[in-house]
Amino acid sequence: MIFETLWWGMRRRSVRIIFSRRGLWLKAARWVLAGWLVAGVTARADVEAPVLPDKSAAAPMPEAVKFDVLVYNDGDRIRGHLVDRSVDSWVFVSERFGLQRVPLGDAKVILGTPEAAQAIARAKAAEARLKTEEADNASFLRWSLLSPQALAQQLRDFFGLWHGQFAFSTSIITNTNETTNEMVEAHLARKWPKDTVQVSARYDFEDTNRVTTTDVIRSEASWRHELPGNLFSIYSPSVEWNRAFLLNDVPSDYVLLQQEIGVGVNLFAKPTRNLRVGVAENLFDVWQTSQPVSHSASTTESLFVEVDWKLPWRMTVTERGVWYYAIASGRDGWENKVDLNKKLTETFTVGIRHETRHNNPDVRVQDYTLLKLLMGIDF
Repeated sequence: MIFETLWWGMRRRSVRIIFSRRGLWLKAARWVLAGWLVAGVTARADVEAPVLPDKSAAAPMPEAVKFDVLVYNDGDRIRGHLVDRSVDSWVFVSERFGLQRVPLGDAKVILGTPEAAQAIARAKAAEARLKTEEADNASFLRWSLLSPQALAQQLRDFFGLWHGQFAFSTSIITNTNETTNEMVEAHLARKWPKDTVQVSARYDFEDTNRVTTTDVIRSEASWRHELPGNLFSIYSPSVEWNRAFLLNDVPSDYVLLQQEIGVGVNLFAKPTRNLRVGVAENLFDVWQTSQPVSHSASTTESLFVEVDWKLPWRMTVTERGVWYYAIASGRDGWENKVDLNKKLTETFTVGIRHETRHNNPDVRVQDYTLLKLLMGIDF
């Protein structure tokens, strides 16, 4: 009983002591935890606390946007930006109406942006450059009209299916005398399956100390028709007007009309080589235009040879030789023409011509020998 009473009393005291001690520890732990929490919050507030702006400081105002103004002649205005100024119009972007193209004469622009000033400067520079280019092109076009390519194209456009050559030669000799010599010639040709037609005209002029010594206009044509068996027929009329001919120091200007009617054979008929021979009857009519005026007519037989030869290096040789023999009178004469041409380009050719005529059936017709360097434009 005493044990139990004693034990129970001890138990109660010990329990009180234990619980009282536990309460002290719990209170102490609570204070420690409270101190830690306060210290942690204070430290975090010192590190992460945002800096609030000073409401007393004034906020900066946004910069005002600059615009260009398009002013119409009637007073209407559109605000926007000038993009470009072309040769004849303003290119303007409006805030409300979008892209506008307005003729220069219908409006003006009040510049408000540096981009607009740059566009005006670009436009003025482009106009100056365009004027310079137009002046250069005009000068170039004037000179280009004299180029062989331009002249050849103009001749092709004019003559169409006809092809040919325009040639010229000139020389000036100055010593004790001053001699000027010019020659201009045009040649046309056209081919059909059985026919070939050629037409040519030439003008020769020469003076010495301003005294005319040669003034001759020549024109001739030929029509060659192919016949069976490598045969062909030919008809070739020609006219010559000599306006500065002296016979025994007496003016004897004349007009010569010759007609050649003949047949021949093609000995060679290839793209690069052609050789033809034939016989012909020639009809001559001569009108003397100087006093005393007269007219004479005669017929003469002839043999002729024609050569067309293509050589390497874009060179060609053409020759026509005629030997005249009058059966009735027994008189003879001959003439020959040789051309050696070299194509420098597709349109420009240089050549050498040797031409001679001796003892024409009519004694009043001038004999001559000619050697010329020619420059020609092919078309």
